[in-house]
Amino acid sequence: MAAVLLALLLSASVLLVSSGPVRDSNNGTVPLVLWHGMGDSCCNPLSLGFLKKSIEEEIPGIYVLSLMIGKNVLEDTESGFFLDVNTQVSMVCRQLAQDPRLQGGYNAMGFSQGAQFLRAVAQRCPSPPMKTLISVGGQHQGVYGLPRCPGESSSICNMIREALNRGAYSDLVQKHLVQAQYWHDPLNDDLYRKYSLFLADINQERVVNETYKKNLLQLEKFVMVKFLQDTVVDPVDSEWFGFLKTGQAKETETLQESVLYKEDRLGLAVLDKAGKLVFLSADGDHLQFPEGWFQKNLLPLLR
Repeated sequence: MAAVLLALLLSASVLLVSSGPVRDSNNGTVPLVLWHGMGDSCCNPLSLGFLKKSIEEEIPGIYVLSLMIGKNVLEDTESGFFLDVNTQVSMVCRQLAQDPRLQGGYNAMGFSQGAQFLRAVAQRCPSPPMKTLISVGGQHQGVYGLPRCPGESSSICNMIREALNRGAYSDLVQKHLVQAQYWHDPLNDDLYRKYSLFLADINQERVVNETYKKNLLQLEKFVMVKFLQDTVVDPVDSEWFGFLKTGQAKETETLQESVLYKEDRLGLAVLDKAGKLVFLSADGDHLQFPEGWFQKNLLPLLR
């Protein structure tokens, strides 16, 4: 059964990329780069398309780039499931480097998995410089469960859940399922550290890449939003860089209690002590803001 599911997933594999504030020399605003989450796209009029338009109305003259991974909206949506994350990050790095409107720097806002993907951009591609990174429901320590998928993507997610449960760290699954690349199994920590193609790398699980740490420390702010009623991210603590304690799957630990923080392998302790880590919470389900919450809490960070 697993082989059949993987074959189906692989046969559907296609490319994905779409097309943001730093101070713009023309109007004094800082450009903003957006990266959507799983099952969404750059330009959905009910999600990022609407948000992009709203930000542009609230901050006149701001340049907002909503990343499209691929040639069209369909490819963009599919890439969120099937295109290697490291490939996606490289594509985005090239796009940002070639955009003349971003060369003075930019702010970045990632939604769900788009948040950890943008953190990888900050760590790997310091030019142009990212100023503020806003993670909206991002899973910075990964997930250990795929309890629910949004909207029409639920049938795809059922197949992905089965593949992850049966072999998340197999070479085939790692290379062809995006969600496998930030699957974090606390019961098989050695497998995660050795075979995770994306998350274990950007979280310094194998070796400490001093360049990653140096680049992340260039952020002026790293803002993380956790949704208190989240039914999509498991465990929800990952949205604040916490996770399950190694060796079991019930008890969680905060970022500050983790080895990553105590050894400061990524620079997060330095950012925290400098007041550059910001932890926000919203009383809603995944990516569901109470009315006025975005305008009150996140919009001021973009002005």
